[in-house]
Amino acid sequence: MTSTTGRLAYLRDEQSVEIREYPVPDPEPGALVTEVVQANVCGSELHIWKGIHPVLDRMVLGHEALCRVTDVGDGVETDYAGEPIEEGDLIAPTYFVACGKCEYCGRGEFRSCENALQHWLEHPDEFPHFHGTFATHYYVHPEQHFYKVPENIPDGVAAAANCALTQVLFGLDEVGLSYGETVVIQGGGGLGQNAIAVANEYGAETILVEGVDERIERARSFGVDHVVDFREYDTVEARGERVAELTDGRGADVGVEVAGVPDAFAEGPHLLRDGARYLEIGNITPGRTAEIDPALFTRKNIEVTPTMRYDPWYLKKGLEFLSRTVEKYPYDDLIDAEFDLVDTQTALEQSDAREITRASLVPHEH
Repeated sequence: MTSTTGRLAYLRDEQSVEIREYPVPDPEPGALVTEVVQANVCGSELHIWKGIHPVLDRMVLGHEALCRVTDVGDGVETDYAGEPIEEGDLIAPTYFVACGKCEYCGRGEFRSCENALQHWLEHPDEFPHFHGTFATHYYVHPEQHFYKVPENIPDGVAAAANCALTQVLFGLDEVGLSYGETVVIQGGGGLGQNAIAVANEYGAETILVEGVDERIERARSFGVDHVVDFREYDTVEARGERVAELTDGRGADVGVEVAGVPDAFAEGPHLLRDGARYLEIGNITPGRTAEIDPALFTRKNIEVTPTMRYDPWYLKKGLEFLSRTVEKYPYDDLIDAEFDLVDTQTALEQSDAREITRASLVPHEH
């Protein structure tokens, strides 16, 4: 072990983070102890921090991370793809578990595992303390998938692999996006930019609906084919007509909602052709509603596919995708601010105020 104690960011109350210190545990058989190299601030952290997440609160924050193995439990010889693992290796763990024993795992629906967040929910006083990645250390449980990170992926890019990139990769496979199709992406945040990259690599034509200059400029650097600026096309009808113009009068083959705005979901069918597929990822907070015309989905035969998390082996696919395309897309640009762990509260406040696009925590030992 490199340290006998470590620190973590504990959400003790709504919008109030406390840095706590705990002993670094020894790993159980099948588990790993790691040092956190870099952890990113995802939109989910902001939901938790503000007290609007439906499940998570009063917890160790953080789930996107790149970790370095410091202690290997008995029986651990490889990652979940069979790659040999030893101390010093860089890994990306899934932020949830697929227990393999619940009803949903038994049906092969691993992303819906009943125990997916069981460890993240635990209070830091409970062993092994380091339940989240906003910390100097992170504990990888025996049933938690993890994969060795290819050497050519930069730290900040690798840290985001287990959420944004892998989520849209899984989702676009779920709706069967294929070569030559047109996909409209609602929202140009981190998920949206990654969706552009994946859609490009699949040979699809991409349309982004967005109204923030910085996000539009970044989308162009990611190779988006068309942008529908909602400041210019300022009604649902106008945006629908513009997408139709770009798609031979039909509408897009596939829609992707990653804006996280209920009204965006209601707008979806206006942007899509008859028989289209619609991927819903962004709206994850219950209780926020929109006025929806369900007949638009019915009469246009639109298939709606929601995805919450992903099948855990998709993280390996995500890392492979990044390794192949890391020189092609400016993934590094999605992270624009770096903070020490002790400044977690500031990182969250500035992220929530949109003063920065995407914050990253780089824990330092003191």
